[in-house]
Amino acid sequence: MEQDRDRGRERDRERAYDVVLFGATGFVGALTAEYLAAHAPAGCRWALAGRDLAKLERLRERLAVLDPACAGLELLRADASDPAAVRELAASTRVLATTVGPYVWYGAELVAACAEAGTDYVDLTGEPEFVDRMYVEHDARARETGARLVHACGFDSIPADLGAYFTVEQLPEGVPLRVDGFLRSNALFSGGTLASALTAVSRGPQTLAAGRARRLYEPRLLGRRARGPVGAPRFSRETGTWALPLPTLDPAVVARSAAVLERYGPDFRYRHYASVRHLPFAVGGTAAVGAVVALAQLPSARRWLMNRWEAGQGPDAERRARSWFSVRFVGEGGGRRVFTEVSGGDPGYGETAKMLAESALCLAHDALPEAAGQLTTAVAMGDALIDRLRKAGITFRVVDARDLG
Repeated sequence: MEQDRDRGRERDRERAYDVVLFGATGFVGALTAEYLAAHAPAGCRWALAGRDLAKLERLRERLAVLDPACAGLELLRADASDPAAVRELAASTRVLATTVGPYVWYGAELVAACAEAGTDYVDLTGEPEFVDRMYVEHDARARETGARLVHACGFDSIPADLGAYFTVEQLPEGVPLRVDGFLRSNALFSGGTLASALTAVSRGPQTLAAGRARRLYEPRLLGRRARGPVGAPRFSRETGTWALPLPTLDPAVVARSAAVLERYGPDFRYRHYASVRHLPFAVGGTAAVGAVVALAQLPSARRWLMNRWEAGQGPDAERRARSWFSVRFVGEGGGRRVFTEVSGGDPGYGETAKMLAESALCLAHDALPEAAGQLTTAVAMGDALIDRLRKAGITFRVVDARDLG
């Protein structure tokens, strides 16, 4: 294993690129490319990749208006369904960032290639089935080659994962800890996001099977507990809002961070909620989510929903500029209660592109803890990524802290 890692470090010095962005011409991909054009450090070698060179060339022309140096960006053609092309792509770079979803259909070859090549990998998936399958199939090999496979590097699940991590840092060490996250936002979504969400909720049996397979492979946590249960709907006295449990990947990601990092204490629990001020909206929101989940089980209804918003489309710049998100955290343990917040602008697109780009740059350029395999953002990057996101305009703050009498 050490020999594989030594060879991996040698390969890093020989790679043509520091970061390759795959799926660069999609809606979020183009926003990520624009962010890299504006914020990649001098000397960072990055390239655009996708299956349509003509679209990549048009994107490069747009980026060159932002920064004339982008006229020289290299364009790499690859199709996610072509294993040979994907292996060549992974071998060319130190970090591969992909925005191409649904990942359960278009992500597996990329993860396999990165695990084999010792290439760091970041994506935007919120699909539990995909994450669990990739753990079973590629975690062991990635540990051998030194590859860091970091899923959910966008709004799924950076605010929850790094927000819980930040909250834990404000609490006493070595004691049981409880953290709840409460999300509020006014944002819209794109066709690509809708396709990924509908695919995920329509694959219930496959998701359950992937979770069972993961539990067979995943080492048991000895002497500690780390949990991310689905909470029940309730009125939250801490926030003064109705709390609706969100059936997202976030609690599982936070629990995996807690399982690895002993700073989360001997017994850790995280729950994730949507925060709604008025009961009628809470009831209506619950009914709407239930209806979409039910419709997603029917192929014809699922196709109709997907066709309402085509992949590659999303809110315009004016709408995104008015969008915002806030996740309030309530953490408690050792006689201490803290209230923290992670907040920013448009979560689904502008901030997600920022989070993905900064995650890729963090892996490529920052001094980070020695780790490999399938990792969370908190485990792989932790404070380094929080520092980057703060500088990029995303807020991490302590709202209040008090001792419990």
